Amino acid sequence: MEPAVLGGKLASSLVAPLVKKLFVTGGPGAGLVDRPVRLTRLVSFRGEQRHLGEAEVRRLAERLVGASLDSPGEPPFPPDETEAVTDALTVRLLALGDLDMDDVQAVRLGHRELAGQLRRRTPSATGGLSADACYFLDSVTEWACLHILEFFTRRSTFVARTLVEQTRGQAELIAKVDELIARVPRPDARDTAFERRYLPYVAEQHNRITIYGIDLRDSPDRWPLEVAYLSLEATTEEERTAALPGEYADSEHTVRLAAEDALRTRDRVLLRGDAGSGKTTLVQWLAVTTARDGDRVPYVLPLRTLTRAGTLPSPAAFLAAVGCPLTPPEGWAERVLGAGRGLVLVDGLDEIPDAERHRTRDWLRALIRAFPGNRWLLTSRPTAVRADWLAAEGFRELALTPMRQDDVAIFVRRWHAAAEAPEFETRLLDSLRTKRDLARLATNPLMCGLICALHRERRGYLPTGRKELYDAALTMLLARRDRERGMEAVELSEEAQLELLQRLAYALVLSGRTEMDVETAEGIVERALPSVASAAGQGDAATVLRALVLRSGLLRRPGEGTLDFIHRTFQDYLGARYAVEEGHLDVLAGRAGDTQWEDVIRMAVAHARPGERAVLLRRLLAENEPRLTLLALACLEHATALDPAVRADVEARAGELIPPRSKEDAKALAEAGPLVLELLPGPEGLTDTEAHGVTVTASLLAEREPGGALAVLRRFREHPDIEVRRQLVGTWERFDARGYATEVLDHLDRTDLYLTCANGAQRAALGTMRPWSRLEFRGAHGMTDILACVVEPGAVEKLRLKDNPEVTDLGELLAFDSLRHLSVFGCRSARGIGQLAALRLKEVMTIKLADLTGLQELDSLDQLSVAQRLPGTSLTDSLPVEAPLRQLFLGQDTTANAGLRGLSHWAGLEWLALLFTNPLTADDWAEVSRLPLLNTLSLNASLIQDGLGPMATLPGVRTVVLHTPLGTRVDTARIAALFPDAELIQDEP
Repeated sequence: MEPAVLGGKLASSLVAPLVKKLFVTGGPGAGLVDRPVRLTRLVSFRGEQRHLGEAEVRRLAERLVGASLDSPGEPPFPPDETEAVTDALTVRLLALGDLDMDDVQAVRLGHRELAGQLRRRTPSATGGLSADACYFLDSVTEWACLHILEFFTRRSTFVARTLVEQTRGQAELIAKVDELIARVPRPDARDTAFERRYLPYVAEQHNRITIYGIDLRDSPDRWPLEVAYLSLEATTEEERTAALPGEYADSEHTVRLAAEDALRTRDRVLLRGDAGSGKTTLVQWLAVTTARDGDRVPYVLPLRTLTRAGTLPSPAAFLAAVGCPLTPPEGWAERVLGAGRGLVLVDGLDEIPDAERHRTRDWLRALIRAFPGNRWLLTSRPTAVRADWLAAEGFRELALTPMRQDDVAIFVRRWHAAAEAPEFETRLLDSLRTKRDLARLATNPLMCGLICALHRERRGYLPTGRKELYDAALTMLLARRDRERGMEAVELSEEAQLELLQRLAYALVLSGRTEMDVETAEGIVERALPSVASAAGQGDAATVLRALVLRSGLLRRPGEGTLDFIHRTFQDYLGARYAVEEGHLDVLAGRAGDTQWEDVIRMAVAHARPGERAVLLRRLLAENEPRLTLLALACLEHATALDPAVRADVEARAGELIPPRSKEDAKALAEAGPLVLELLPGPEGLTDTEAHGVTVTASLLAEREPGGALAVLRRFREHPDIEVRRQLVGTWERFDARGYATEVLDHLDRTDLYLTCANGAQRAALGTMRPWSRLEFRGAHGMTDILACVVEPGAVEKLRLKDNPEVTDLGELLAFDSLRHLSVFGCRSARGIGQLAALRLKEVMTIKLADLTGLQELDSLDQLSVAQRLPGTSLTDSLPVEAPLRQLFLGQDTTANAGLRGLSHWAGLEWLALLFTNPLTADDWAEVSRLPLLNTLSLNASLIQDGLGPMATLPGVRTVVLHTPLGTRVDTARIAALFPDAELIQDEP
């Protein structure tokens, strides 16, 4: 029986007075003299002045036991054990006098432990008792102890002495803690205080990107990292665990991930990337974001800096080795790394000599083994170390990939935002899209930054010829970049490097390849060394070639035993330079028909002397071939000095091709290839016809060069001509839906213009644009999807649904409450057209609708076009008899059942098109003749191949449109005789 249950049988009003009698009354005060006050001094049945004897204690026990038996409910134990239970309780109460503790200690124990002490001191008290009696005895003992402790806490001496003891204990504890702090300061407190200074320092120190090698007057060389950082992609080859069903079970597969996520799944990463690919910038980004998050402590360790001292630093010397002005507490770095809280970023393995790399690996291994649990990132150019250089230490290898077109656009926008030069952004993006060699150059952050800086320095214009851009890039990559990064100067001069590189480039150009064997490259270098004085003493051909690969930033090793240029445009530029120096103009002209040589020839014009340029351009014009004429025109950009007669001849010949003056001219021009895009003019100075031709040309080239085509088309997005605007809308499918919508479509004047959606991507892009009043959905689109993508259904006035098998219930179109013109073509499952009567439609066009039931209910129509068989024996059986029709189009097979019976019911018809092939009877013509307001008649020419038959006189017709299928011959003189006062128009498909 729990004390709380027993408490229901023994009221506190009974137990409390009985318990109180067991103890003597204490005096006031804290009782400090008699400390500690033992229970033996408190109980009233011990000592010389005791008030109770054992008999009195037994009577108290009898009262407690008797009260529990007399209470309502089932007795807690058999009544015949009453005397034995009373004796046992007496023994336990008397045991209070034997406890060697004071009242404060008793209270600290709690009532259950105090009762336990009494049980352990009287083990024989329960001898011979039943289980229920023993249980009752234990419960009543706990209940009594609960009231004993309550009695103690109410004594004035207890309260006072408790406060005094607490005060003394706290004072002693504080004194001891103060002494301990004074003797041994807490390392974690000092570490925390230091990290509060160090982490903000790291975040600020590395929150700037520097572009080395730029010395332009108006261009910034540093900007905030968080503004300009671009997330690049990294790839790795990982082993497959198992092949999926139907999947080829190869041993490795490519994994792509954001470069900054490299350390999320692995603690040790070796990141490879070409020169300028963004390795150091990634290190800075990881340092800044980690320092701001505060979950780890970053150490940025550029190896080019660490190796200057001759010895690689221990953790204690990390900060001093990189010039950090902050002094950490002794042992701080080891405590951080020992706790696994470090992020160690080791940058530039390729930037230290070969002899140092073995020592560097030993240093890294020692650190990793001494301090497991931390994260490690090591960066290197691709060929600096072999593939398994750190594989034994569990390093995962990743490779940075070139920037994509979207990445370049983002970089350019962020660069101009950081440089506070937004006015130059759009023009540069257009240049990057239209100038292919320039776009191929912008494949990493380093080159993108250089292009942005040059463009801004020239106030929004790139050089007239791009030679200056390449020269600046080469100077930066071959010499100035390493020098300004604080590295040892390369042993080969810039001119020596150029001489060797251009020979390698020309060999690749001649072979029509972009890769060569390392053995072949070594042979070319070996043959060149005797004539390159500054390189001759630097070692053998293999040593010199290896230095070019590692330090030039222009060569790379894409595979074992192969070599190529990091950018194809550098190969073409350097190959052209060597061809001109060697006087190989005939070779260049002879290869002009090969599109792979276009950029080589253009760069050759840039390198050539004026007389050489004239010879080369005349050779191109002599071929009298449009593509070569346009190539000559493109070369003029690079010809800073040229015979005026030659320049005029090139411009005159090209002027016959550009701008195109018809669709046929545009198609012919597009066949010249993407070179055309950067030559297309406008819109300024062009007629509407020429502007339309330019947009057609750019559209045709979109598949081969989408970026360049987009740059041309976006220039025409504010053109007023309807044909130009229709061309811009009609070519949407050739581009990324969202990008084209943002760059072109959302800027168009929508007057008289339909926008066609043919796929889900276009639907999604539609929701991002300003509302269109005219929409067309072509192909399979669920009605739910259509309604979801139109943000403002009330803005839609004209709607076309074409070849859509998913449209079933036309009643769902009631959501377009402003709809007035509806066309439903080839929607063979569509029904319920009568539900649209509430929209008060003005025009409806239907072809191959599943069911025309309900068409009669559209009594607001003034224009109706039907191209499927009508039910009934009269037109009034299926067409809306109450509608005030002014125009009626009846297509193929429409009148197979009813002919034209009932046509005269719509006396307000002004325009009638009869494009079916069934012959017309006299009754049919009679119906037509009874239309008093009819002034325009369109006829299928097959109706009158043998004459119009019993045709009635139609004096009111002023225009006759004759639709003539291919191969059909019509006697127009006969028609002219029948309609002497009408204009005859032949409409040929």
